[in-house]
Amino acid sequence: MIKSLEKSSIPLSGMLLLIVILLSLAAGRYSLSPVQVLRVLSSHISGADYDGPVLDQTVVLSVRLPRILLAAVIGASLAAAGCAMQSLFSNPLVSSHILGVSNGAGLGAALGILLSGSIIVIQGLSVLMGLAAMGLTLVVSRSRKGSGVHMLVLAGVMVGAVFQALISLIKYIADPEEKLPTIVYWLMGSLAGTSMKDLLYGVPALVISLAVIFFIRWQLNVLSLNEEEALSLGVNVKLMRLLVILSTTVISAVSVSLSGIIGFVGLVVPHVSRMITGPDHRTLVPVSIFLGASFLVVVDTLCRSLTTAEIPLSILTALIGAPFFTWLLMKTGGSWND
Repeated sequence: MIKSLEKSSIPLSGMLLLIVILLSLAAGRYSLSPVQVLRVLSSHISGADYDGPVLDQTVVLSVRLPRILLAAVIGASLAAAGCAMQSLFSNPLVSSHILGVSNGAGLGAALGILLSGSIIVIQGLSVLMGLAAMGLTLVVSRSRKGSGVHMLVLAGVMVGAVFQALISLIKYIADPEEKLPTIVYWLMGSLAGTSMKDLLYGVPALVISLAVIFFIRWQLNVLSLNEEEALSLGVNVKLMRLLVILSTTVISAVSVSLSGIIGFVGLVVPHVSRMITGPDHRTLVPVSIFLGASFLVVVDTLCRSLTTAEIPLSILTALIGAPFFTWLLMKTGGSWND
């Protein structure tokens, strides 16, 4: 029964994502039925005239669909990045957020808003500062031989704290009437106002990085072994590590530049997926992608539907992720035993 569940987990998680997207397109303060949503989508795809209210088309195609697609891509990318990082470091407590990348990218985004406000500048600085944060974390963690993963996590916390302090400095010097509210709201996380044009700026980089992780997923099984065993199986360990670090850093940085800092997705979703599929990354990565997309679409739908004022994404993801992380830490003590 367990084996059959593992084999069917990929199509089932894919079906779940489609259902979640359909229900999210219907949900909101202007509610629609799933049938109405399907009619709007089918008429748009076929080019036929929609016989319902024009407002239905506007809400589905111009307001909800772009942000749902962006939420799905970001959620899938963050979940895959977390899955890859946990495999690379053979530890369930590692994610790009914990290693300081998110705060580094957040600093880049805040600096971009302060200096320009252009989406290209914001994304460029986010990626550069995210890479800088990851590089600094790796340098500090390797300052003592044999320190291992615990030193890496501690270095990430330290680097994240430094970049968070710099974010606070930017907030302090920012114009309190124009720049400061934009920076604060941006970093709290939101997909409000997303358009199809916005998808063109960041989605290609996310999809490429996601594809890299997907196509090297079988090597992630080998990377979870020690380096000598991985080399004996013919895997270029240094190249695989470089690909994982670069792709996960780009994912975190671009995600922050598009939606602000969204924590715990890369920590929670891979573990839920692991409970379903087991440790084989050939199945674990695709399921994490589908569940990560579903998770963030659901959270974003709740953010825009629960109250009249939209709730920032980081609040709900933290309310879900922080208790899970605490439980995980108490249960595992920082180790990972399959």
